[in-house]
Amino acid sequence: MTDNSTHILDRLAEVIAQRASDSAETSYTAHLLENAPEMPARKLVEEATEALIEAISGNGEKLAEESADLLYHLLVVWQAAGITPRQVWDILQARQGLSGHAEKASRIDT
Repeated sequence: MTDNSTHILDRLAEVIAQRASDSAETSYTAHLLENAPEMPARKLVEEATEALIEAISGNGEKLAEESADLLYHLLVVWQAAGITPRQVWDILQARQGLSGHAEKASRIDT
């Protein structure tokens, strides 16, 4: 049984980190990471484009599938860059309750 106290994305990030040391011949994740940062970044854009297409087409089922692919590839990009999901969650937590316009304005160099 899976520990439900850990979010699925955190668990997936742990699997990705573990697979980083696997053989690139047998692990797709290891293959992506072996060719980082370019290959994971390109795959992320490809999956984002596929999610965009499904969002515009209104195909919710396909959008859900492409969204899962997009999240996986985003986690691979984070792994390649040495970023943990916790870092991203903390940033999102800090932004919670802020207006999107106000938050964006606070990041613009003046």
